[in-house]
Amino acid sequence: MAQAVLIAVTVYDKPASFFKETPLDLQHQLFMKLGRTYSAFRASSEPSDPATERSAFTERDAGSGMVTRLHGRPALLVSSTSWTEDEDFSILLAALEKFEQLILDGESLPSLVCVITGKGPLKEYYSRLIGQKRFQHIQVCTPWLEAEDYPLLLGSADLGVCLHKSSSGLDLPMKVVDMFGCCLPVCAVTFQCLHELVKHEENGLVFKDSEELAAQLQMLFSKFPDPAGKLNQFRKNLQESKQLRWDESWKQTVLPLLMDMTPWSKD
Repeated sequence: MAQAVLIAVTVYDKPASFFKETPLDLQHQLFMKLGRTYSAFRASSEPSDPATERSAFTERDAGSGMVTRLHGRPALLVSSTSWTEDEDFSILLAALEKFEQLILDGESLPSLVCVITGKGPLKEYYSRLIGQKRFQHIQVCTPWLEAEDYPLLLGSADLGVCLHKSSSGLDLPMKVVDMFGCCLPVCAVTFQCLHELVKHEENGLVFKDSEELAAQLQMLFSKFPDPAGKLNQFRKNLQESKQLRWDESWKQTVLPLLMDMTPWSKD
């Protein structure tokens, strides 16, 4: 009796084609839209020309229609979650408290808008914790986004944070795959096989606790927005990596195996 031959090939998750960097004019449209519901996206001051559109991050000139980033804008930090015990958001909240204290102590750091998207069983618990914070330089909002707005937000952000800890130690967080598709650098809590996705000091940073995350936020946002800074270098590394998309990866990795297994492929 012939023995079966097992061929095992690892197929990594890849981002869909719509996860990409968001053009500045679309960023502005998104911020203005979200600002109608969430105050963190609204401008802190009104423009002198009432016909000018201004968000917390961008401004559209009334005459030319050109969109520019605001000088002194806050940094936009994004995380996404299903609000389960697999992700300990107290790590992020503690790191944000340390970041706030650094600003109060005179460190040259930007204000932060921290957006945590998603739904799940622990959202109410963490929302209460967030509500108890008395941040002066950090705004945290927890929106549920329309499907088409999520990739636009990732493509507009300055830094992604991932708090996913694999219970098996073997599954890689899809949220980081999507962030990388948008060329968004990531700080991610470490676990067994994370190095296969997050390359420390290349496309992001890994941390083990709130102390390390706070230190990373301080380093990455020092002199923000600095085109010569490490945050921008991570983004350039992602841009130059020319990542495969899901359909491209499937055609290159899975389809040849299926073709080899089908009788007609050998005719």
